[in-house]
Amino acid sequence: MPIPVVFPDKHVLHVPDGEIWVGVRIAGTELPSRGEVIAETLRRGGYAFISPEPVSLNDLTSVHTPDLVEFLSTAWDRWKASSYPVDPGQDRVVPYAFPLADMTSGRTPRKPASVGALTGMYAMDTMTLIGPGTWEAAQDAAAAALTAAAMVAAGSPAVYAAVRPPGHHAGTSFYGGACYLNNAALAAQRLVDRGQGPVVVIDLDAHHGNGTQQIFYEESDVRYGSVHIDPAAGYFPHWLGFDDEVGDGEGRGANLNLPLAPGTADDDWLGAVGRLVAFGEGAKSMVVSLGVDAWKNDPESPLQVSIDGYTRAGSLLGQMGIPTVIVQEGGYDLNALGDLVAGFLDGFQRG
Repeated sequence: MPIPVVFPDKHVLHVPDGEIWVGVRIAGTELPSRGEVIAETLRRGGYAFISPEPVSLNDLTSVHTPDLVEFLSTAWDRWKASSYPVDPGQDRVVPYAFPLADMTSGRTPRKPASVGALTGMYAMDTMTLIGPGTWEAAQDAAAAALTAAAMVAAGSPAVYAAVRPPGHHAGTSFYGGACYLNNAALAAQRLVDRGQGPVVVIDLDAHHGNGTQQIFYEESDVRYGSVHIDPAAGYFPHWLGFDDEVGDGEGRGANLNLPLAPGTADDDWLGAVGRLVAFGEGAKSMVVSLGVDAWKNDPESPLQVSIDGYTRAGSLLGQMGIPTVIVQEGGYDLNALGDLVAGFLDGFQRG
């Protein structure tokens, strides 16, 4: 039987309608069609679809601060009630100022009256816009990941959460990189809470999952390993994702980053995936952050991985033989997106 798919229908409510990149509004790639392409391909392949169970705010604060959850859940209403939609005519929530630590001599900054300034307390970039349905979609994506984790904890060998928006750039108290709530981290924490730890999170997205790393950086019950484009080559998230980031405190040695040069193709990429498999040895369960933007024609990445590469990566991870939650992250070539996901899932089942 194919791997069950938990699909959040409310993802279509999230329409960021572009992003602000180096001060310029450009067309975005985090589109509702991403979720629909994946769903259509998997339905043709005979996959069974399941709706997510409702999620509570307490579920979300297992990895996020109540402050972040409260901000995200109210940001659109605050923005709509402000002058910004009319003056200057900004129809999405976006920050315009950021309270750097040195500005307040290390003190916690006071919450400003302006929602534009308040947004800067939580957003790590100007690319990740919030619109009228963003919170509902993000909450439904988190619910899908948590539902998948509960199913795996109850005995399902593997479950795929076909979420949108993605999550691995969102941290304990911040969002960004097109991510609002960290779906993979929520799934990993639920597995730990249900007695399925230690958990290994293996991140295949073309970009480092700085949020997942931050959430578990000092923890030993969740390991984080990532293969991604080298941030030193000028790629997001720029400041994080280097190989000397190995964890702190109890989490020292539980973090493994494998940055790759632009142009890296199947053989070297799969070699890095093999290192992540070895890193995961001894884990009781696994979460896969399935970004498929390492695909050779993806507009967001210079990596050169083929569909066969993703299928082989799925097989390598499937051979680990441990209960697994697979959570969708990036992947922006709509012509290949469905086939990339289906290829990975097929390889995982064969493995």
